[in-house]
Amino acid sequence: MIHVKFFASVRERVGIGEMSLPMPEGGATVADILALAEGEAGVVLQGAHLLAAVNLRHVPFSDVVRDGDEVAFFPPVTGG
Repeated sequence: MIHVKFFASVRERVGIGEMSLPMPEGGATVADILALAEGEAGVVLQGAHLLAAVNLRHVPFSDVVRDGDEVAFFPPVTGG
């Protein structure tokens, strides 16, 4: 099982803060998990500017996800 979390405007767009998805057979990348989450939530996020983290570590969307991982999606953050 993959635990997916959404933060800030991504959470607002999806309508929920988290979901669990079954681990795809043959493995998955962060991009694959995003596509599965979009399908489950019925939204398209890929066009948005997103960042991702796996187990609290910022990663590229090509990073491999393992069963039991937590994957988070969030918008870029700026400060001032």
